[in-house]
Amino acid sequence: MDYAISGFNVGGLSTPDSMERVVVSAEQLGYESVWSGEHVVTSVPDPSSRLSGLRTLDTIASLTFAAAKTERIKIGSGILLLPQRDPVVLAKELAGVDVLSKGRLLFGLGVGYVAGEFEALGIPYEERGARTTEYIEVLRTIWTQEWPTFDGQFAKFSGIQSLPLPVQKPHPPIIVGGRSKPALRRAVAQGDGWFGIWGLEETKAQLKELEEIAKTTERPESLGRLEISVGYPGEPGAPDGFIDADTAKRFEDLGVDRLIANRDSETAWTERRSDAAAPPSQEVEDRVIRFMENQARELGVG
Repeated sequence: MDYAISGFNVGGLSTPDSMERVVVSAEQLGYESVWSGEHVVTSVPDPSSRLSGLRTLDTIASLTFAAAKTERIKIGSGILLLPQRDPVVLAKELAGVDVLSKGRLLFGLGVGYVAGEFEALGIPYEERGARTTEYIEVLRTIWTQEWPTFDGQFAKFSGIQSLPLPVQKPHPPIIVGGRSKPALRRAVAQGDGWFGIWGLEETKAQLKELEEIAKTTERPESLGRLEISVGYPGEPGAPDGFIDADTAKRFEDLGVDRLIANRDSETAWTERRSDAAAPPSQEVEDRVIRFMENQARELGVG
């Protein structure tokens, strides 16, 4: 099982120096990958909202920055809200990240859940699932065809080129995030992998549901086995999302391929003090680095 770190572009880490220190340290410590977070905008109904004041650097800019500062570690979007993007432009941007990183991009995507964000972007909230399903195919088409054509509900094009193509063949891994039944079906039908943020019991239940959905959902043979990535949110009331070796082994026994550590998962913001919601500071940066070092020692990373 591979180990990763997430949230390198969010909150208290959203400065050039802190981001560089985190991604370079992750590479030196031997983590397999680093993952960004995303909110294009945050919809804040009142000052008490957990999204109030959240700093999130743009995903494409963050992945490109991480690629430039590292040499070997994989860089993942964890997750990019696909229906909020123009898929033709996004295909170009992500192909550029893959080229500039020499084939290290992991493309994690999600549907989104905050209606106000879609309203601000002028995108119908109720269309987000259908757009995601179609946009995945738009990306795959542009990434694999020298002269791509597409005729869908939301995207139509022909007689165009988008070069260079990604370094990875046939394309960067498409990792579909989400816990709803439509999201799980999308992962089975279209994804190289699935991404979830769960504890042990919740992960076990989600994997069981994926198995059941796979019995009735066609999966192209070309996709191969569905890779499983899980972000561990930590336990309620715990000071951080630290993963002990026993817990890691139990995730591995469930069939998890990649376990992603995050000192402060978004799911924990309402349960404990969060560096993700804190302004940048040396204190936050040092705390995250210590967490990464301790986590690497516990899990035998590197």
